[in-house]
Amino acid sequence: MLGYYIHLAWRSLRASMTLSTLMVIAIAFGVGASMTTLTVLRLLSADPIPGRSQRLFYVQIDARPRGTGYVPGERLPEQVTRFDAEALVRAGRADRQAMMTAGSAPVMPEHEGIAPYFVDARYTSSELFAMFDVPFLAGAGWTADDDIRSARVAVIACSLALRQFGTVDAVGKQLRVGREVLRVIGVVADWRPSPRYYDLTSPFGPAEQLFVPFSTSRELHLRGTSPVSCWGGASDPDAVDAPCAWIQLWVELDTGSKAAAYRDFLASWAIEQRRAGRLERPAAPTMRSVPDRLADRGVVPRDVRIQTWIAFSFLVVCLVNTLGLLLTKFLRRSVEFGVRRALGASRGAIFAQLLVEAGTIGMIGGVLGLGFTVLGLWTVRHQPTAYADLAHLDAPMLVLTFAIAVASSTLAGVLPALRASRVTPSIQLKAQ
Repeated sequence: MLGYYIHLAWRSLRASMTLSTLMVIAIAFGVGASMTTLTVLRLLSADPIPGRSQRLFYVQIDARPRGTGYVPGERLPEQVTRFDAEALVRAGRADRQAMMTAGSAPVMPEHEGIAPYFVDARYTSSELFAMFDVPFLAGAGWTADDDIRSARVAVIACSLALRQFGTVDAVGKQLRVGREVLRVIGVVADWRPSPRYYDLTSPFGPAEQLFVPFSTSRELHLRGTSPVSCWGGASDPDAVDAPCAWIQLWVELDTGSKAAAYRDFLASWAIEQRRAGRLERPAAPTMRSVPDRLADRGVVPRDVRIQTWIAFSFLVVCLVNTLGLLLTKFLRRSVEFGVRRALGASRGAIFAQLLVEAGTIGMIGGVLGLGFTVLGLWTVRHQPTAYADLAHLDAPMLVLTFAIAVASSTLAGVLPALRASRVTPSIQLKAQ
């Protein structure tokens, strides 16, 4: 019966091409606008590390002296000092912990005559790879002993391996960074969490291509790019005891009880530091999970949320127009429905036929709407925004595009179909 109804719907659409075209275009525009903004919103607000986001915590500590513009209840600094980060990592009270900072490193090409180039780097400790579930194509990360020894090792992205060596099989090769030579011990796949939760100074920035032990980066004086906030005199911001915050500190805690225990540890550790003459401000250290951290920083741009609401409002307007056109189209065929009722068709059969017709319009509108969505995302990718290159349509959103188109047009067709199915056969036949 469904096939028969679809055949009738197709004949009806061809018989009234003008009305049908107007309805298809209205649905396509509404679906295209709404799916473009919804796709962008989904990409920006998705869980960047599913299954682990509730186990990863970002630590914040206020090490500034009380006299430097202290305001009770103010936000804690985004980063911690090197002293605090190294002390907490050495304490080893979490399942895993990683301190890190962003950098930019000069890479010397293998062949002469080619200019050196800079790559985005991350100077970190050994447990980052396991904590953040970084996928390896070859090799592995370094060890805690390499951190202590400031080993001359590096992990590189596959894109850097291809650019530098012409192959991803780069484990064991020598990478010249500045005047130093690092041994490649691992090659990671394309890894770009979105948003880049582990460093929100650039939440939608490009992925790092080079990973180097933090201790090694300090010995080699590799350039850092993370914001540095200093107070008092700091002749060397990189020094362990420098009054400067520029390190991001993450810990992994597998259970809620471990998280509670680590919070207690942070509180007691802060008390000890105050007794030693540090951490003068009364604000206690905090730790936030990945979702809480993203919400606290408002990572999803406000204008994206507003655009999504506007686009769906536009879809509602398009559906109201479609409803009016369907009502006009169906009531024009009152004689046809009266004859069918006189021949024995039930109201339910006519109602089902018209809903199928409305759904068919939605399916055609979905195809056209998909084209508008692709065009809309192409436009987004050419905007001067940090997340522009992330705007792509994936399989779930492709399915959702058709689902919204069919569901919307079917919903718009309920009232017109209900009105048309209640046509009284005798009145229509007498009128003819």
